[in-house]
Amino acid sequence: MGFSVAASVVGTVVFMGTFSAGVNMPGLIIAIITPICLGGPMILTFAIGTERMRHANAQLTRLATIDGLTDILNRRAFSAAVEKYCTAPHRRGVLLVIDADHFKAVNDRFGHDQGDEALRDIAHALSQTIPRSGLVGRLGGEEFGVYLPDMDLAQAEDVADAVRRAIGEIEFMPEGIACPLSVSIGGARHERPVPFRALYREADECLYRAKRNGRDRVALPQAA
Repeated sequence: MGFSVAASVVGTVVFMGTFSAGVNMPGLIIAIITPICLGGPMILTFAIGTERMRHANAQLTRLATIDGLTDILNRRAFSAAVEKYCTAPHRRGVLLVIDADHFKAVNDRFGHDQGDEALRDIAHALSQTIPRSGLVGRLGGEEFGVYLPDMDLAQAEDVADAVRRAIGEIEFMPEGIACPLSVSIGGARHERPVPFRALYREADECLYRAKRNGRDRVALPQAA
């Protein structure tokens, strides 16, 4: 806007100096006001359009990365983020795979709406319990993932136990009926670059071991 006003004033001075007796006050005022009157609405329109585009891009990014039900990372975004960690040199960490126990019974007994509410409660407990440096995502259905960068298995086991206890303390009461929730947790650790798929496969094997041993428990490689 300032550049436009300056250009208008200079142009007016040159024009009036060349084709008339010189610059007068009305001409100078018009030279200042005209670009303001024309440019103001144009700048405002451009700013509004830019803000709308920014908001739309933010919405698209959210839709592409956030699970719509639980408000945590979706599978694609979570696996991509963990892939960057676990394939980077000189990085280590632990992947936890978390599965809600007997979740089909919750849906069958109380309906999928209440099942969705249980998933939201579990996701919230995960987000509140893991360290701020960790990543949490929904891998699909009632399965969740947590990645803990720069942790060893002993530290990860403490986090996993805290997660298991936090979910066990959720007061989930569909239709006023107490319905305890629990999860089984499997984990895998890496100390060198490894594909996410391989790390997930190892954690998933530990998860099934936790389920075979009675559910509501943690199974990590060191316990094998």
